[in-house]
Amino acid sequence: MFTGLVEEVGILAGIAGGSRACTLTIQAAKVLKGVQLGDSIAVNGVCLTVTSFTARHFTVDVMPETLKKTNLGKLAPGQAVNLERAMALGDRFGGHIVSGHVDGTGVVLSRKNDANAVLFRIECGASLLRYMVPRGSVTVDGISLTIVDVWESGFSVSIIPHTLAHTSLRERQPGDRVNLECDIIAKYVERLLDGYPRPEREQGRADRIGIDFLRQHGFA
Repeated sequence: MFTGLVEEVGILAGIAGGSRACTLTIQAAKVLKGVQLGDSIAVNGVCLTVTSFTARHFTVDVMPETLKKTNLGKLAPGQAVNLERAMALGDRFGGHIVSGHVDGTGVVLSRKNDANAVLFRIECGASLLRYMVPRGSVTVDGISLTIVDVWESGFSVSIIPHTLAHTSLRERQPGDRVNLECDIIAKYVERLLDGYPRPEREQGRADRIGIDFLRQHGFA
């Protein structure tokens, strides 16, 4: 589990493998303190397992499903990546609940200076937008951000100077693909309220909560 507060910007030092699976070698410092084999580190918001490490690098394996759902396969050596270690019990929870399981990718449409901030407009599919609301949370390349606005094909986020200076967003330009993880609470709520397979003893009850269901149970 992560918070979406990036600890360090690392550098992709090497990539080995083919188009279906690969191994990434990442140069880092802070996230290597106390690291052990098998630890989880989020790379651009993707929860990955440390398979080896040195004083300045660590390696992770990336499987086919991860390459399909994320932008990791599009990275090249020398590019910056956002890094965050799994949260520890007792730490401050400064972002929002982030699982490190990316739902899909979006494309940066534009970036525009707005006083001391930078407004990013990001395009993504309807299957992701359904979980987004203005002032809600979204994870972009592993960064916990607040949504400014949502429209039929995308959403916008406003980036403060600190976030821009300490994450890979400083390098993001229109046309770049970013990893997106939607609010996990929204996904669970949808699953529970709409289409969840019910036990046999509950068959025949309302399939979803709506105005008719509420009236039947004295709420409207």
